[in-house]
Amino acid sequence: MVAEFKDQNYWALVLGGSSGLGYASAKKLARHGMNIIIIHRDRRSEIPDIEEAFDEIRRSGVQFESFNADAVKKESRKDLVDKIKNVLGEKGRIRTLLHSIAKGNLKPMIGEDNILENIDFQLTIDAMALSLYDWTQAVYREGLFTKDARVLSFTSDGNRKAWKNYAAVSAAKVTLEALTRSMALEFARHGIRANCIQAGITVTRSFQMIPGNETLRVHALKHNPFRRLTVPDDVANVVYLLSKDEASWITGTIIPVNGGEHLM
Repeated sequence: MVAEFKDQNYWALVLGGSSGLGYASAKKLARHGMNIIIIHRDRRSEIPDIEEAFDEIRRSGVQFESFNADAVKKESRKDLVDKIKNVLGEKGRIRTLLHSIAKGNLKPMIGEDNILENIDFQLTIDAMALSLYDWTQAVYREGLFTKDARVLSFTSDGNRKAWKNYAAVSAAKVTLEALTRSMALEFARHGIRANCIQAGITVTRSFQMIPGNETLRVHALKHNPFRRLTVPDDVANVVYLLSKDEASWITGTIIPVNGGEHLM
């Protein structure tokens, strides 16, 4: 395997990388020589298993740091940026900023109680969309990006389709995509490329929390030309491809990574 990122002082900053697409992407980038920083928010009881999973990244021979902290809160973000600066040192720079935060409200719009309210939209959009912009700004202002940097995030088919109980997350995904296009335009002169990856139906921890996820899974299997679901490694491969030098002319796009699931 070619470790093209090795010895270039490149780092990937992964927001939400203790499982799912973020973790798979961190592993993939590490195998190709990219140093990794993961920010995740998990219960103390889950940390032993998470640290065991992180050992696979460490075995890649890259530098690795992780912080169990809330990446969405402003106060926490400022503290984390200071810690990241110390990790990077004088020469380290962030080549890939990957947003994989899945923190959304999955409530119905109609019901007797516990229905979706305005604050639920606000919290979901802040965590799953606006935090991408906040982190991009924070890293940019501190001069921590490489001259050819990549800002990547994950959207879903719920950006254009209506799924029950998915309204807040759907609104966040649409916001995320709009932000990506604007960031691609306005940050271009600073060498920053921004793209969204639209993964197909992938069985992750966050997907399993969606009410009726089994129906979505069956529908995807029926309509996917390859008759299988997307797996995290499929998505991680594209994160790697978009982080390569050869992908420098791709920006402001929403890229389906679903084996053609969107065709039918």
